[in-house]
Amino acid sequence: MEGRLIYLIGPSGSGKDSLLDAARPRLAERGCRIVRRVITRSAEAVGEAAQGVSPAQFAALEAEGAFALSWNANGLCYGIPRDIDDWLAAGEDVLVNGSRAHLAQTRERYPNLLVLLLTVDQAVLRQRLVARGRESLADIEARLARNARFTEELIAGNGAGLFVLDNSGPLEHTVERLLCCLDHGH
Repeated sequence: MEGRLIYLIGPSGSGKDSLLDAARPRLAERGCRIVRRVITRSAEAVGEAAQGVSPAQFAALEAEGAFALSWNANGLCYGIPRDIDDWLAAGEDVLVNGSRAHLAQTRERYPNLLVLLLTVDQAVLRQRLVARGRESLADIEARLARNARFTEELIAGNGAGLFVLDNSGPLEHTVERLLCCLDHGH
């Protein structure tokens, strides 16, 4: 039986990396792998434990067919290693920190995709983005408006196979909901 591709998406600041870190041991117990992304950004950049590569290295990997999925977002290139196809074929579940904008292409390639949309209350998200200090307040407000629109459209257009996880409260609650979705998402 083929494994499932679980595609975690959500706005910047929704807590995807924190959720994955918190859920990692519980997912490992269930034989679910969390994929390490390849990203073109400096190794010093804080955030997820991704493999940082230069744009030239990324282009070479892409040309060699090293990625099952790849996309550009926010001026960076993201790649999901082709190993996921072997893991899925071996019956393992694989969780990917994906891109909202790349969802349609991913669903074409993996029709049985289970999509987890991580949402967070706008006020909480605003606080997190301000605390992170990477963007101006005007940019944050524009980002929040885009996120709200995108989330509404996504929920409206993807009822089947889409689970919404609210990450406004304690992280342990979100981990429990994530595990519930995996149990009921068959």
